[in-house]
Amino acid sequence: QVQLVESGGGLVQPGGSLTLSCAASGFTFSQYFMSWYRQAPGKERQLVAGIRTDGRTNYHDSVKGRFTISRDNVKNTLYLQMNSLKPDDTAVYFCNRAVGFWGQGTQVTVSS
Repeated sequence: QVQLVESGGGLVQPGGSLTLSCAASGFTFSQYFMSWYRQAPGKERQLVAGIRTDGRTNYHDSVKGRFTISRDNVKNTLYLQMNSLKPDDTAVYFCNRAVGFWGQGTQVTVSS
């Protein structure tokens, strides 16, 4: 059974940093494209970053240069390092495995 468990969210001031983690189980993690999405109140869920099995990455334009997605195929964990956070980054962040598998989400709030 596929399980994705996010952690690491919280309240941070503008300009601060957070690292999100997604612990994966129930499948061969190294064989799947993984991604982070986010959903702000009243908005659609948005792809933030993705990482292929070969390690290549892609990012939404709004986070390029500030966020870094990575994976540890030994620990079966997906990460999202978020720097220079802005209030517009406030959202629930979800880990995703293709196709259609989601974690429960972790809240990130950027506010002074």
